[in-house]
Amino acid sequence: MRRVTYSMNTSLDGFVADPDGAIDWSDPDGEVFRHFTDELRQTGVHLLGRRLYETMLYWETVEQDESLDAAELEWAALWKALPKVVFSRTLTTVRGTNTRLASGTLAEEIEHLRTEPGDGDIAIGGATLAADAAEAGLIDEYRTVVHPVLVGGGTPYFPRDGRRVKLELVESHTFASGVVRLRHRVTR
Repeated sequence: MRRVTYSMNTSLDGFVADPDGAIDWSDPDGEVFRHFTDELRQTGVHLLGRRLYETMLYWETVEQDESLDAAELEWAALWKALPKVVFSRTLTTVRGTNTRLASGTLAEEIEHLRTEPGDGDIAIGGATLAADAAEAGLIDEYRTVVHPVLVGGGTPYFPRDGRRVKLELVESHTFASGVVRLRHRVTR
């Protein structure tokens, strides 16, 4: 059965965006960017909330940007080819290659995707969507990329819902930049 993973950058104090919504503190160096590219190769479908979807639209037309290097062009090609499902209460249409609006609830979409034939993880992106998935007990693995910065508030990586979830550390890696990648599996 396909795993549901939640992977995003976070500050050391646990935020994916600072109080102003900025994420520039998490710009990856080449080594961290390669990690994200490798992770994308293991993804079979990506579920996105509206805000992350709008941010990621950049990658749909990025090949027109002559300043991009080979690694960024590779990322863009992988992203465009990847099936994506957008969850939104306000959008009625979406743009982008292999992108569609969710037709059911988050739980229904995940149940359908788990039973579909196919390889790769079901990745969730966006803190709000991930909080909904966590609350419903749908996340199998947390992939936290911790940046050595304190942003002092903003959008939390982990939902603040008062639930206790037991996790097992399955992998950790420290990059030369001081960024630390942690993989925790939910123990049920």
